[in-house]
Amino acid sequence: MKIEADFSLEEQYNGLVCGLDEVGRGPLAGPVVAACAVIPKEMRSLEFIVHIKDSKKVAPKKREMLYDAITEHFPYAISILSPEEIDEHNILQASLLAMTKAHDEVVSSGITLKHALVDGNKLPIMATPASAIVKGDGKSKTIAAASIIAKVYRDRIMQGLAVEFPNYGWERNAGYPTKQHREALLKFGVTPHHRRSFAPVRRILESTQ
Repeated sequence: MKIEADFSLEEQYNGLVCGLDEVGRGPLAGPVVAACAVIPKEMRSLEFIVHIKDSKKVAPKKREMLYDAITEHFPYAISILSPEEIDEHNILQASLLAMTKAHDEVVSSGITLKHALVDGNKLPIMATPASAIVKGDGKSKTIAAASIIAKVYRDRIMQGLAVEFPNYGWERNAGYPTKQHREALLKFGVTPHHRRSFAPVRRILESTQ
């Protein structure tokens, strides 16, 4: 039976619940982006809510529409960690730190959270009690909303970087190690937006030293 994201997890808590997700752990280039979203109970009947699900299962144009609707109606925050910060912390710790920062920004806006639902199997450091939900973006509407925010925001960043560095196909591959991206790395070299600690990039740097 196919399971769709809903508010079952959120309903376990009496108070505001945030969802946290990140995108960009796998790419060779660009930042990792995390988002924190809150969907208050009294707003869960809004018409577009039915379309919120795992960002990977939403068509790009629909993701853009949902991004605009979510960010217009709900409290949210976005956090970005650069390739340099990823190289400094490692990608797992950078992803967790990005989620911490997104969470803290929502809290600093004056919102009191009862609980945080975090996509994945590890929890970022934060004051709010939290649960790690494996494949949470397919189970929780609030995590799914965060996944859409993070995905659209990061895709826009990579589309902008693709204009500056047009040879790598970032407007299509978002920095993931596709065949085109790997071949462009060999042909055109490493850009300031590549993650130097990632093996394919590191090997190229070592071969040119």
